[in-house]
Amino acid sequence: MTIFVDMDDVLADTYGKHIELYNKEHKQELSLAHIKSGEVWHNVPEMHQKSILQHAYQEGFFRDLEPIKDAIQVMEALYNKHEVYIATAATQFPNSLKEKSDWLDQYMPFITWQHRIMCGHKFILKGDLLIDDRTYNLEKFDGDTLLFNSPHNINDTGYTRVSSWLEIAERLL
Repeated sequence: MTIFVDMDDVLADTYGKHIELYNKEHKQELSLAHIKSGEVWHNVPEMHQKSILQHAYQEGFFRDLEPIKDAIQVMEALYNKHEVYIATAATQFPNSLKEKSDWLDQYMPFITWQHRIMCGHKFILKGDLLIDDRTYNLEKFDGDTLLFNSPHNINDTGYTRVSSWLEIAERLL
């Protein structure tokens, strides 16, 4: 089986990093428990929204993300059983291409450079499964899809959802 896996909010916790930076910048105590749905910037006062939108442009943002719980172990097991590729939009932000590659070198060195697809649109990918947190990536993919839960996609319907890497392991290992 050929599997494509997104990075942001699937392997690496960008949502949590936005909250962390927001709290530091604005001396707040926002947590995931406070958020019902939407992007982080949808859940803060309007005067603070622009600062959150700038986080991804900051040097080190993508490099310093925490791995999603159980992602490393499950990805290694998937990689050993299936044809697994990272498929991430790494050209949208100036530093993300190098930082995402460095992040993968640190946390998932078993995924070689030949299995890293740094792209824009993912509908060009041809394979069996795409795991992503963005429905716009899933809707045009010509294969099966899994929508990885995130507060920003909680109201999206029409996709098979997974809420953890252990759930992915149960399905695919």
